[in-house]
Amino acid sequence: MRGTWMLSWILIICLSQVAVQSQYYSETLPYHPRPVKVTNLNFFMHRTTGVTIVVVAQANSTSNDNSSSLPFASLFAINDPLRTGPEPDSELIGNIQGIASVAGMNASSTEYLDFGFNTGKFNGSSLSVFSRGEPDLAVVGGRGQFMMATGVAQFNPILVNATNTIAEFNVTVIHY
Repeated sequence: MRGTWMLSWILIICLSQVAVQSQYYSETLPYHPRPVKVTNLNFFMHRTTGVTIVVVAQANSTSNDNSSSLPFASLFAINDPLRTGPEPDSELIGNIQGIASVAGMNASSTEYLDFGFNTGKFNGSSLSVFSRGEPDLAVVGGRGQFMMATGVAQFNPILVNATNTIAEFNVTVIHY
C-alpha cells in the first residue's frame, strides 16, 4: 500500500512538470489585424404572400380584432428571391431565407434573415440580419467574403399590395 502511494506521488510530480514544459506555453506573438473592408450593396427583394412567405405557426387568438393581415403571435417562414432591380424579370442574384415573428400588437415583427448570394463577386457568401422589422436592420454576421460582418441593411418598400411586396435594400457591410 505504501508503495502505491509513493508511486502515485511520483507520477503527480512528473505530470505537473510536463505541463509546465509543454508546447502550450509560448512567447506572445504580435497581433497583425487584417484590414477592414466596407462594402455597399444594393438589391431588391421580391415577396409573394403564400408563396415566398408562409405562416408556419399562429397562436389561438381570443381577440375580436382578427382583421389584421399579420395577426399577433404568428411565425412566418421566408424564402424571397433577391434581384438586381424592381422588375420581376431582373437578374436573380440570390435569396433571403429566414423567419419572422409578429411580436407586437401593432403588427411589428422581429426577423432573422440570411441574405445568400449565388452569382457574381459574392457567390457563396451570405449576410445574417437579426432585428426588428424597422427600416434599419442590424447586420450581425456573415460567411464567405462577409466573415465577421457588421453593418446596417436599410430597406425601402417600393410596392406593397395584398399579395406582393418589393423592397429595395441598401446594405453597408463592414467585414474583413
